[in-house]
Amino acid sequence: MDLGLEGKNAIVTGGSLGIGSAIALVLAEEGCNIAINYRRHDAEAKEVVAKAEAMGRKGLAIKADVSSYDDAQNMVDTVVKEFGRLDIMVCNAGINWDGVIWKMSEEQWDTVINVNLKGYFNYNKAAAAVMKEQKGGKIVNISSINGMRGKFAQSNYAASKGGEIAMSKSLAKELGKFNVNVNVVAPGMVMTDMAYSIPQEFLAAAMDETVVGRFATPEECANVVAFLCSDKSRHVTGEVIKVDGGQYM
Repeated sequence: MDLGLEGKNAIVTGGSLGIGSAIALVLAEEGCNIAINYRRHDAEAKEVVAKAEAMGRKGLAIKADVSSYDDAQNMVDTVVKEFGRLDIMVCNAGINWDGVIWKMSEEQWDTVINVNLKGYFNYNKAAAAVMKEQKGGKIVNISSINGMRGKFAQSNYAASKGGEIAMSKSLAKELGKFNVNVNVVAPGMVMTDMAYSIPQEFLAAAMDETVVGRFATPEECANVVAFLCSDKSRHVTGEVIKVDGGQYM
């Protein structure tokens, strides 16, 4: 299916690794120019951009802290200046710092909320201002099934991911009349490099929750994101689409 994304301009936060890099490269394959945000992984970020450019796309890698309001605004301004407009915003950057609530420090709570929730606010707000004026755009926020169901020892992470969902639904209502769609993709367990470091017993428990008997690949998440970034989904907004193999239903 031709998604009609040729020549569109996209930002993907956390685009140097895992799901973020897969999203950036699938969008590039579909014809998008891509700008990725990253914090530490310089070599990986440059590799993603090089792959996009090898497809004939424009690429930018911008080192920026997603929890910084100014960094987010500066990145959006830079992309609009370099690419001419911003059509797609995909917020993906996130962290976890787990612990049961009675042992969780204030720093653990604040750090996760600042990156996962405030970070999404920063980029959603900056993108919304541009898209509202140009009367069109797509925002896709990457949440988690744990933002829908909660998770033991993840009260900070689950709160941030649930907050992303609530914020996205609110923005869908605010931006719909400006032809801007806002949706959420909520993955279950995805086999990224981070997942391979999870203790085997936890992976086995997550596998038992699925009905398809396997975990998603980053590219399978990215394909759903690409659909939501296209005009094929122009009547879809305020939705949460799980990509979890039936892990939570």
